[in-house]
Amino acid sequence: MTSIGVCSWSLSPSNVQDLVRDVKAIGADGVQLALGPLVNGEWPVTETLAALRDAGITVHSGMMAFNGEDYTTLETVQHTGGVRLDSTWDENLKFAHDIAVMCRAEGIGLVSFHAGFIPHDANDPVRALMMERLRAVLDVFARQAIRLAFETGQETADTLLEVLDELAMPNVGVNFDPANMILYGMGDPVEALRKLAPHVWQIHIKDATHTAVPGTWGAEVVVGTGDVDWDAFFGVIQERRLGVDLMIEREAGDSRVEDMKSALALIRAKQ
Repeated sequence: MTSIGVCSWSLSPSNVQDLVRDVKAIGADGVQLALGPLVNGEWPVTETLAALRDAGITVHSGMMAFNGEDYTTLETVQHTGGVRLDSTWDENLKFAHDIAVMCRAEGIGLVSFHAGFIPHDANDPVRALMMERLRAVLDVFARQAIRLAFETGQETADTLLEVLDELAMPNVGVNFDPANMILYGMGDPVEALRKLAPHVWQIHIKDATHTAVPGTWGAEVVVGTGDVDWDAFFGVIQERRLGVDLMIEREAGDSRVEDMKSALALIRAKQ
């Protein structure tokens, strides 16, 4: 059964009490939880999860953001995103291990992350290196019986399909983010969802507009005001019977609780 939640990092909470307050204000009862603060000791694991549980908020999945990632520009994220950065690889593999162990202990069965810009050319040596590192991360999570989902956007749907086929590992799938396809200029999100549907394990509800200047970011906007064709998007969800969780994400703007309430209303109207 599909559940609706919000991405915790969108709300920039200082502590779990802030998170509970804002999730309740939005009208949601589930979250995708940023796991870094728990593993790093900023948020005590037991107390955080108990507070969410006591508030009636379900943790549907986690999010892993690797150290060293720089999202300032498309160029900086291309060189630092996901598993690509050499200087932080060893610490990030250990970080992934710590997250996987915690998730197994706490019953969090799905984690999403950005793999990084995977080159489209199958013969690119950087692609071979990234594939080796992705297998290592997947192995870490497989040993803890945790599923991993690559977040879409930093490569086309066709490239991602090639990568999934080449990896051929049962614990890897897709966290589909339609806005990222637009922000990164990687194709139409509706057609991408149709291609990737068999591999989709979770969906981010986020919207964006295309850039007018190639090589620069598009703009993230309130859900329903951008270039995602939500009627067609939800049509594919229904057509392919994707009974996956929908997590509302908002990474721009100064009224995120209100913006995410609008997104929740749109989801309910489309279902």
